Amino acid sequence: MEKFGTGSILYDLRKKIQQAESDLAQLGEPVFDIPELVETANLIRSNEYLLKANHKQTELLATYQKYSDSLEELLSTVFEIQNDLKEIVKEQSSLISKPKRTTTKRKTKSVKK
Repeated sequence: MEKFGTGSILYDLRKKIQQAESDLAQLGEPVFDIPELVETANLIRSNEYLLKANHKQTELLATYQKYSDSLEELLSTVFEIQNDLKEIVKEQSSLISKPKRTTTKRKTKSVKK
């Protein structure tokens, strides 16, 4: 009986192998140039590129924003310094243009007694 049971299993397995081989033969050779797959693959690659480019452009815009903010801050500081320098120049000009005080000696007359 053991031989009969083993033979049955082997027979079933052999049938499955034959069916799988037949299925593989029906598939034929692989086709590498399927236009739909090529187009889909190109779209996927294009999408990946656009995602990366969009990410880099977002980073670039954020960096430009930070750069612009820094330049505005620097420019504001320069204008403050310019105004301070104008005030200093005005003060120095006013000091230079004021007439100098000269000390004058009073002549005192001596009173005769």
